[in-house]
Amino acid sequence: MKQVIIARHGDASRMSVRDVASPEPAPGQLRIAVRAAGVNFADILIRRGLYPGAPRLPCVVGHEVSGVVDAVGENVDPIWVGREVLALTDYGGYSEHHIIDAHRVLPKPDGLSHEQAAALPLNYVTAWILLVVMGSLRGDQTVLIHNAGGGVGLAAIDVARHLGARTIGTASPGKHPFLLSRGLEHAVDYRRGGWQAEVSEVTRGRGVDLVLDPLGPASWQESLKLLGPAGRLGMFGISQLAVPGLRGKLRLAAAMLTARRFHPAKLIRGNRGVFGCNIHQMYDARIRLNTWLGQILRGVGEGWVRPHVDRSFDLAAASDAHTYIEERRNTGKVILSIDPRDP
Repeated sequence: MKQVIIARHGDASRMSVRDVASPEPAPGQLRIAVRAAGVNFADILIRRGLYPGAPRLPCVVGHEVSGVVDAVGENVDPIWVGREVLALTDYGGYSEHHIIDAHRVLPKPDGLSHEQAAALPLNYVTAWILLVVMGSLRGDQTVLIHNAGGGVGLAAIDVARHLGARTIGTASPGKHPFLLSRGLEHAVDYRRGGWQAEVSEVTRGRGVDLVLDPLGPASWQESLKLLGPAGRLGMFGISQLAVPGLRGKLRLAAAMLTARRFHPAKLIRGNRGVFGCNIHQMYDARIRLNTWLGQILRGVGEGWVRPHVDRSFDLAAASDAHTYIEERRNTGKVILSIDPRDP
């Protein structure tokens, strides 16, 4: 089988395709013939050497797949063979076959393509945790979604609309028409000076109830200022600091060392909350993850979960997919697609 390997940290040219023997499932496991794998910014950070807790190199990244079960290990019902499934994976998704514990797999909704299904597990579960589980967003509240045109951003728009909440999103102007067509109520150009005042004007000075911020320390402090009473800040990334090479590592270290701290006394006086979300640190909580992903899959059937695939790349073009995201050309999900007819 073919898989994409990262042998050394660096730019997208560090990725290459290798041929290896297809693995066999152990007891309690099954094997997925992967048809589509999600590409996420976390994959890029791992490649650059900027992701805490990443596996040692050489490694195969990829945190979500959709495909067909083609083999099962002992103690796994053979009825799984031939079923279309999706899964949240602990790395290894950029591959023609993926081995995973059977209890981590869920049936793929019939109405979705494999590419659409691979857009669900990481982004939508992350959005669900940020808005529902930890963010406690309600229908009478307002959420500010930074990077609204990204995979988590689009998922957050779907979830927030389902809850009945008001949505404000930051994105470059070229993405505004599409985001508004997806149901975002107010799009803000984050590159324009004074955009914070625009958010304040939209909320009539009351501030927002929840901010989703994947950007980094400087943005977190700005987001905190936009919160109204009992507001919450949900952090889930550091994309502003994702500079390649040694410069990126030094920049990240410096930013973390000099970042302003969230002092408990100030949070108490301001009636504000701060929390973080890293789904990769929750893989042991498989019952919770399956429950949340199950709620997302029900949303597919109910029509309020609408995964949007911006572009699909062949598995062998994974480096092009990474570059496409790094150049901020995507609006929504980027997918690696595998044609089973390819030799």
